[in-house]
Amino acid sequence: MFDITGYDSTIGFTQWANKPATTNADTMFAFECANPLWGRTTNPYNNKYTCGGSSGGECALLAMDGSALGIGSDIGGSLRIPAAYCGVYSLKPSTGRISFAGGRDPVDGFEGIKAVVGPLARSVDDLTLVSRTVFGVQGREQSIAPIPYREVQLSSKLRFGYYTSDNLAKASPACQRAVLETVEALRRKGHECIEFELPGAVEALNIFVGLTSADGYKTMLSHLGPDPKDSSLFLVAIGPKLPSFFRSLAAWAIEATLGDKIFADVLRAARVRSTEEFYALVAEREMFIKKFHDEVWRKYGFDGIIAPTQALPQLPHGRLIDSIPSRGCENFNTLAAATTLYNVLDYPVGCVPVTHVKPAKDQITPEWKSSAGHGSPFLENGVYHSKNPLYDPTQSDGMPVGIQIVGKKWEEEKVLAMMDIIDSALGKNRGFGPGSWSSHKERS
Repeated sequence: MFDITGYDSTIGFTQWANKPATTNADTMFAFECANPLWGRTTNPYNNKYTCGGSSGGECALLAMDGSALGIGSDIGGSLRIPAAYCGVYSLKPSTGRISFAGGRDPVDGFEGIKAVVGPLARSVDDLTLVSRTVFGVQGREQSIAPIPYREVQLSSKLRFGYYTSDNLAKASPACQRAVLETVEALRRKGHECIEFELPGAVEALNIFVGLTSADGYKTMLSHLGPDPKDSSLFLVAIGPKLPSFFRSLAAWAIEATLGDKIFADVLRAARVRSTEEFYALVAEREMFIKKFHDEVWRKYGFDGIIAPTQALPQLPHGRLIDSIPSRGCENFNTLAAATTLYNVLDYPVGCVPVTHVKPAKDQITPEWKSSAGHGSPFLENGVYHSKNPLYDPTQSDGMPVGIQIVGKKWEEEKVLAMMDIIDSALGKNRGFGPGSWSSHKERS
């Protein structure tokens, strides 16, 4: 959210605003794009689903040709998640490429995970246009690297790594298909694609949760004032408030009775920390960055990584939808592990829409159930196997499915070039870009 002279910058807080604006997530820290001031923004392809957060209002506008370009921020996936949910393009740069001057944040002073600013658009060309314009342009604070946009010349044969599970939640058949169709399209063009085991995504999630919850989310939630807290923030706020004994007991119960150490450790990580503990966790973050670089980039020599944006194409809204209870955006914020990984690592990541959900191709199969890559039993049961599972390709028929394209730090230009190669390999007539949403609505 950026301050514009003459207009209030609200972030959805009634205490901060008075002027028209696009909707964003309350506190900018949730999948649901809803707040007490502007209400809820729905997905332009299906109003039973969220457009994603926190930049969901901008992504919905872009998808419906209501905007040509957008700028959003990202501390855990807020550029990539709504872009994937709405079928548009985004670039999350590393810190230090685009100035945050004029930006407004609900947690000023927090640097455990640095928020970045990046473009949202309807094509890779438009992302590149914005990047050429703003990379290295200083704000008043002179706070970014003076590195303007750099032209890159890529090899005719690139080496991509790819995976379909972050080991927290296995990618749904639709999201898995988006990755594999991208891989096959690249191979047809002569590029090398190697499947690899992603190291440390769950560890990165625990670092992310530990750093962001270190003050018990007190600063972030303090701006709510009299506003009702959105239901999607329930699990964000409840963990740090639990007395240590009850948190430990709950984590033990989840691990002992459900056999789910992954989810139990996430609960253990969400707690108030002393300054000494916070420093130790920052040091752990730095060690994780070094380890990931050695175990992925140095080991395999990849040019880029292709990954699901999330385990599901989209999440349904929280609370009631047509009198039917839905828990999509209330209880499953940990699915953001797929994107928070690259905030912890501070890598540039692009988001490209690949395909649409197709019920005939994207059902849960016995082969999918029995194959490797499953993660938290507690999380996957709610997503895939409960009485009302969140993943339902029949209900989400025709909705966009996107992927992440990851590069090494300071390689934003290379990421954009790889996005362009992937976009071209997939074919231009797959239903994304200017005019695509109107065509979709006419067909449906």
